[in-house]
Amino acid sequence: MFRGSLCVVEQPVGPDGRATDGHRGRAESSLTTKELQQNWRVVKQRERPVRLLFEIPSARIMEQALSKYVVYEVVVMRSGSFDSRRVSVERRYSDFLRFHHKLLEEFSEELEEVLLPRKLLTGNFCPESIQERRLALQDYLAKLYATRCIRHSPLFPVFFTEHEQKRAHGLLRAGQFEPALEQLQTVLEIQEKLLPWQRPTLIVPTLSALTVCYRDLGELEQAFTTAQRALPVVRRYGLKHYRVPLLELLVDQGYQLGRPVAQLQDELSTLKDSERGEAACRSLKEVVIHEFI
Repeated sequence: MFRGSLCVVEQPVGPDGRATDGHRGRAESSLTTKELQQNWRVVKQRERPVRLLFEIPSARIMEQALSKYVVYEVVVMRSGSFDSRRVSVERRYSDFLRFHHKLLEEFSEELEEVLLPRKLLTGNFCPESIQERRLALQDYLAKLYATRCIRHSPLFPVFFTEHEQKRAHGLLRAGQFEPALEQLQTVLEIQEKLLPWQRPTLIVPTLSALTVCYRDLGELEQAFTTAQRALPVVRRYGLKHYRVPLLELLVDQGYQLGRPVAQLQDELSTLKDSERGEAACRSLKEVVIHEFI
């Protein structure tokens, strides 16, 4: 019989309360084309596409010896209940302006109707102006993301991570591994949110830097796990300058942790034999340190 637009078919069920395979197939095949289309529309409505959401919930005035400026908290998150982690960075209006100019060099036609809020000559620090600009910048980021070529551009993730990445590598070069680790974890969280629209290679420098920090802080398990995560991407995309350093670290850490590393050792030996006569390979730490010089 029919209830509304759906066909209800009585069918035997298995121990788990589900239709047995044979009867399930017959039940599905008994639906008309129209009913199948209706069912498919219901399924599609339940599936919410993953999108990036940008929020600028606050701004604050920074005063230094010779300057005064406003910084905006930019929160990046994915839509959907599965992403409960809101990660944020701080950016000045001048950062937005430089970003916009770089985008215009490559996407001038696509950005004809995406306008950055104009620079204010006066009243930059009054609460009304800050509030108005905060909302305008939030809208600007949403419009950029809605432009397909922009969200797939390598320039897009750079805006959200470059400052933190440079700061982290400066700290790493100075041997300040704990604050470097904190910065790198923020960078990685943002990059992971961007991965559906960016190549997986985006996270390799960050994972490599995290590996070095964990190793030098004596967190060998974390160092090994993080390097393991980077290696498949390095192999797949042929990131040659990372592959041998990562393998060397994994073999070394694996022996210390009592992990099976025979296959990694064979891979490393094969690579070193094929690269005989080339310039000596740098350690992973040396590769990481030179990444943002």
